Amino acid sequence: MHVIVTGGAGFIGSHIVDALIERGDTVTVVDNLSSGRIARLPADVDLRQVDITDPDAITSVVADTRPEVIVHLAAQIDVRTSVTDPAHDAAVNIGGTINLLEAARGVGAKLVYASTGGALYGQHAPLPTPEHTLPEPEAPYGTAKHCAEQYLGLFNRLYGTQHAALRMGNIYGPRQDPGGEAGVIGIFCGRIVATEPPTIFGDGKATRDYVYVADAVEAFLAAADSERGGVWNIGTGRETSVLELVEHVCRSAGYDIAPVFAPARAGELQHSALDVAAAERDLGWKATMPIKDGIPRVYEWVANGQPDRARR
Repeated sequence: MHVIVTGGAGFIGSHIVDALIERGDTVTVVDNLSSGRIARLPADVDLRQVDITDPDAITSVVADTRPEVIVHLAAQIDVRTSVTDPAHDAAVNIGGTINLLEAARGVGAKLVYASTGGALYGQHAPLPTPEHTLPEPEAPYGTAKHCAEQYLGLFNRLYGTQHAALRMGNIYGPRQDPGGEAGVIGIFCGRIVATEPPTIFGDGKATRDYVYVADAVEAFLAAADSERGGVWNIGTGRETSVLELVEHVCRSAGYDIAPVFAPARAGELQHSALDVAAAERDLGWKATMPIKDGIPRVYEWVANGQPDRARR
């Protein structure tokens, strides 16, 4: 089929592009290249440098290519930026998604939307957290993601579409910028490759649900191929603490470096893990990469100079 991948020059998006091409799909990448990198993409891919906040431009691309599926990852992803500039965050994460929904409606395409888990459910959610838990986001970023999900559901009710939202855990893997905001595993690997101590904010006991990028890619493919619409958690159901991450990275390096500790950052969740029973039941998807095996792959990628075309 023909698939548009928004944010396709990004970390997760570029891996999805590769997987779609490998299985024989035709792919168009939509990316404004504000953070995405052309070097992550195959040389001959159809790339449209378009911003999803421009409704005329995005409608034109969708009408021109007429995809069956739009995998939507383009987003403002920095939680702290969402706090300082919530209007911009909403314009991208809500307004941009609405633009894509309208464009998709014009050609009968299905939208598969990259939402968030931990940033959406909030501090008081049960662990692991099922999809029916009432969202209580702690920042504009999670609020905007939840609002975008509501628009997907609205379009499904209004127009009989089968759009899907995937509430992602913390995705990690090769191609995730070690200096970026999102990606503590890559950041720790970068520090330890440089024989510098990683910095832990707080006591290191905070936990997240870490999902290897290849598993996340398979979740998007499963949702794209499914005739169902809805909302699904994409995680492992397991918590891993920051201190455990440091241990795994040091084990990958073959030597120990003691971390340095800094004050905890305001608004950070203490614990997060996602209940993924629904994704396994409805989409036939389940994460298979243990974190003890995934982190060495990231460490090797960082040690090899962070090649943009590193395999998942």
